[in-house]
Amino acid sequence: MIPGPIDPPARLLMGPGPISAYPSVLRAMSAPLVGQYDPFMTATMAETQELYRGVWNTRNEATLLIDGTSRAGIEAAIVSLVRPGDRVLVPVFGRFGHLLAEIAERALAEVHTIEAPWGQVFPTSAIEEAIVRVKPTLLALVQGDTSTTMNQPLDEIGEICRRHGVLFYTDATASLGGNAFDADEWGLDAATAGLQKCLGGPSGSAPITLSPCAVEVVRSRARIEAGIREPGDPTASDFVRSNYFDLGMILDYWGPRRLNHHTEATTMLYGARECARVMMLEGRDAVIARHEVAGRAMLAGVQALGLSVFGDIAHKMNNVVAVEIPEGVPGDTARAALLEDFGIEIGTSFGPLHGRVWRIGTMGFNARHDAVLTTLAALEAVLRRFGAAVPAGGGVEAAADVYRAAA
Repeated sequence: MIPGPIDPPARLLMGPGPISAYPSVLRAMSAPLVGQYDPFMTATMAETQELYRGVWNTRNEATLLIDGTSRAGIEAAIVSLVRPGDRVLVPVFGRFGHLLAEIAERALAEVHTIEAPWGQVFPTSAIEEAIVRVKPTLLALVQGDTSTTMNQPLDEIGEICRRHGVLFYTDATASLGGNAFDADEWGLDAATAGLQKCLGGPSGSAPITLSPCAVEVVRSRARIEAGIREPGDPTASDFVRSNYFDLGMILDYWGPRRLNHHTEATTMLYGARECARVMMLEGRDAVIARHEVAGRAMLAGVQALGLSVFGDIAHKMNNVVAVEIPEGVPGDTARAALLEDFGIEIGTSFGPLHGRVWRIGTMGFNARHDAVLTTLAALEAVLRRFGAAVPAGGGVEAAADVYRAAA
């Protein structure tokens, strides 16, 4: 039997991501396809690059998209910047620090890690001490780790890396667009993200920005594949071992040469362009402020319901909060009830936090007043159903107070 057309149920995605996309992003993704070298296509690619310079707050010419999920951007950055045998330092304070270490290991780096307890971040001094001790080529650090909801301060780390001759890469998948991010001011050499969190789109395209120093490293490893190689093209012996994620060839695809590296994912390009356009139209600072207010409102709401918040609140991301599941409440069953009866999705977590916390997101299109209040009202109803004693209307009123004060 041939299945019917796609007809997904209505959902309010209030978990740690993916989230509900901006309606205009979905409309953009329904636009007609054009050829990959059509003037409209190349102009759209150039527009997208300029928009993301605004999102990253950078002047980096090498600002573009990697076709693939946010993990594709991470892998492209690491395999292109790290030669086999290079030392890579990864400070781990949640699941996604472990992911950076995993990818660096697969790139045949000599990987060194330091760890902070889940729910905490690193003091800058601890990272500098590790840099001095390890002497890495690259520091790979997550900004916002949704597994713990913590937001690692980055503003002083770039200067430390410069003093010690270390490249500085950050994974901003879960934080970009909803938390402060200043690529140039903070001295980032490389940063990657995804669309499915604060940028308000679907997973499948990974924005990336590279400093001139990072581009120099990538170019020093340049090798163009046979079949499109021209006389005089470089053929480095320590070339990037991934063809698809070779940033040298990808830069030439996005640059004036328009190297035929792959066929751009046109529909994802349209969506990524619209994510950035929406942010810049509203105003970068205004969008971050909207996330900050929505995050404070959700935090006040869950606390007013008597729920304990996991981790160091002073370093919590704007866009997600982790709450301890009340004793006696079956976490997964309650989450299923929230989805089935109210059409609202929240998340659990990984590793030591699996089954211990719920993660509730306020991101992108859903970082708004009605989504926050609706989620808190539904959560209160579900908690009552499973025997938790919660104040009637307390969560909604506390969140509404935050919005009233902000207004």
